Amino acid sequence: MKDPHGSPALLLAVMVATTSAALAHSANEPAPRGDQGWKDRHASFNKRVAEVAEKAQVIFIGDSITQGWEGEGKEVWARYYAHRNAINLGIGGDRTQHVLWRLDHGNLDGLKPKAAVVMIGTNNSNGEDNTPGQIVDGVAAIVAKLRSALPQTKVLLLAIFPRSENFTVQRGKLAMINQVLRKLADEQTVFWVDPGHLFLNPDGTLPRELMPDYLHLTSRGYALWADAIEARLSSILGDTPVPPAPGTFASLSGEWIWTIRDQNGDPVEAPLILKQEDNLVTGRFARGPDRWLEIENGKVNGSGFTWTVKRDRPDGSIMTYRMSGKLDGDKITGAAKTEMDGNEITSEWSAKRK
Repeated sequence: MKDPHGSPALLLAVMVATTSAALAHSANEPAPRGDQGWKDRHASFNKRVAEVAEKAQVIFIGDSITQGWEGEGKEVWARYYAHRNAINLGIGGDRTQHVLWRLDHGNLDGLKPKAAVVMIGTNNSNGEDNTPGQIVDGVAAIVAKLRSALPQTKVLLLAIFPRSENFTVQRGKLAMINQVLRKLADEQTVFWVDPGHLFLNPDGTLPRELMPDYLHLTSRGYALWADAIEARLSSILGDTPVPPAPGTFASLSGEWIWTIRDQNGDPVEAPLILKQEDNLVTGRFARGPDRWLEIENGKVNGSGFTWTVKRDRPDGSIMTYRMSGKLDGDKITGAAKTEMDGNEITSEWSAKRK
């Protein structure tokens, strides 16, 4: 007998939601909020949905981080989503139960989008408000509701972004939740993307230039988010991927000119080619007209990165350079460390995008 729900991911979501109905708790019990600002924004959503209706190709569902597309993320939204008639259904402070209520009260009426981008749950994680399992229940119920109400819509489910400057119990709680949420994806009707590590420095801290309050995003943070999901989203939509805006590159991929000083202190320039895929980076440095040095063990964390490069010496030995750096728009600044005659040598280097 054919699976009536259409996919393993949806079946899992329905099973979770069904179990939750018997074990109801605040995260999976649809509930409105009482403040007038919330009511007004919800009403504005229903008006916008009625105006755009079937023209909308994408909807974004979430809390203040999603609502922020209208603030710090406004220019990025215009570049990536305006031509797709995207609708922002994010309300600051919302939890899973509030989203569930909204989806039942007009937010989806008349819509037939190709994709629904969902990130919700961080507000449920405050203190002892909800357990990780309860938050999973709430998100799973939202996924099940979307698949039921919009059967032709693919769900792009995002991991809840990390929060807090350093390692905390709450960040660990979110990581545990994400480990289970990814099980909802079957990569056919529900797709999983976890760009959280892209927001972290190599030491695990959150950089202020991406999250000034260690929760909400800057314009650069939104550029990073948009770039991280664009390949998958454009594939779902069947359209042409939007390239990152000049000067706001969220990726290391591309051709660069790198500069380092030689033994005499004079700057030396050479081509550098990089390719970033998720949190991995590969590439090569030019060491002459027909010779290149390959990058090894390249890793990206937030705007920072590390890799190693090996170079042979005239005496037949190998020198290993441990390189690190930071991406800032279309510029890179970094340092290269190596050992020579038992001494560690550090050299500064930089690069600019061609």
